Amino acid sequence: MKILPVLLVVGGLGLAATLAIGAQPEAGSAQPAARQCFLPTQVNGFTAIDRDTVHVKVSASRVYELELFGDCPDVDWEQRIAIRSTGGSTWVCRGLDAELVVPSPIGPTRCPVSTIRRLSDEEVQAYRESRRRN
Repeated sequence: MKILPVLLVVGGLGLAATLAIGAQPEAGSAQPAARQCFLPTQVNGFTAIDRDTVHVKVSASRVYELELFGDCPDVDWEQRIAIRSTGGSTWVCRGLDAELVVPSPIGPTRCPVSTIRRLSDEEVQAYRESRRRN
């Protein structure tokens, strides 16, 4: 099993990503055409909608909605998270392929992802407009 942490830091220092070595797909493991997949190393921002829903920004134009298995303490106010691939591949294509690792005062909290959905272009536009208003 590969562990591919992506640390996202948002705040006074700006946005940065810390990527693990070896994050490229293995030879012959192309992205499945029928699914909307991403690599954790492609994530360059996130927004916690609430304690069980997170939007992650992938590249310049794609946003994915991650529904978590229940409440994920601290995710709705943290300024950094990690995404860990858990599905045996470097690609994240469905819920059980990933978990969020959220820092807390007593150590990291692991929050399994139940479903992943790529937002439509219209939803991404609405997402961007709501971010500008805040």
